[in-house]
Amino acid sequence: MQTDVIRIGTRGSALALAQAAETRARLMTAHALPEEAFDIVVISTSGDRIQDRSLANAGGKGLFTKELEEALFDNRIDLAVHSSKDMPTILPDRLEISAFLEREDVRDVFIGRAAKRLEDLPQGAKLGTSSLRRQALALRMRPDLNVSLFRGNVQTRLSKLENGEAEGTLLALAGLKRLQLESVASEVLPVERFPPALGQGAICIESRIGDERIRKLVDAIHHEETGIALACERAFLAALDGSCRTPIAGHAAVVGSRLEFHGMILTPDGSQAHEVAAKGPVLDAAWIGTDAGSRVRDKAGTSFFEGWG
Repeated sequence: MQTDVIRIGTRGSALALAQAAETRARLMTAHALPEEAFDIVVISTSGDRIQDRSLANAGGKGLFTKELEEALFDNRIDLAVHSSKDMPTILPDRLEISAFLEREDVRDVFIGRAAKRLEDLPQGAKLGTSSLRRQALALRMRPDLNVSLFRGNVQTRLSKLENGEAEGTLLALAGLKRLQLESVASEVLPVERFPPALGQGAICIESRIGDERIRKLVDAIHHEETGIALACERAFLAALDGSCRTPIAGHAAVVGSRLEFHGMILTPDGSQAHEVAAKGPVLDAAWIGTDAGSRVRDKAGTSFFEGWG
């Protein structure tokens, strides 16, 4: 049953709540609506509850979106706010990504106890991360590192680091900025050397197909350049059947009327990597991503992917 109040679904972490609040603030400004016109609805997801193993071993992408999507189907919420990098490339029937907010900084950061820079960690130091991509990129630079599982929200991971469970960890700069915690970063890693997850730094809104009330509402806060870049990145991911089991990195950027893309696939231990670069008109964003994915897959060969399943 439709209500006048716009119900925004979100996970309950501090970062997820900050992203929902940012979405609400943008909608308030765009439509001159009071805060009371919105209700932020917190929904616990499988990804939040599973803390004892990697997401790759728990089911991969979709663990942070499934329960929010069920709430959309049940009409308990009107829109769901997600981190774009958590979104599977194939959405459930009757749901769509209806808007992207303007993208934050896409870079990763290193936060160190034993060193200020990732490359300066002591030999064999323990690096905590839950991301196979970050693990692979770090081991590509420093094969001697001992990578351990670091699950939990931003504050949990920082607490683990503070408690000495690792000598360093890696986080997204965008999340730290949204939490006003960017000062904890000891090194910002360049995109060229440490490319981000596809979709990193971008908030997306998911809603029901055909819900014109919500579509018109969120159209006003959609950021076109971010949408173009994400169309390319998500197409690249889809072409590689990307999941949490596949270390895939990449970044698309709009430069004038052109789109530039750089992508990379790695083995989990970082010992092998293949890169691809592409550019073209912004209108061809999805095609550029799909073609880049096909080319890097052909370059790597079938045997490269055999250990990913």
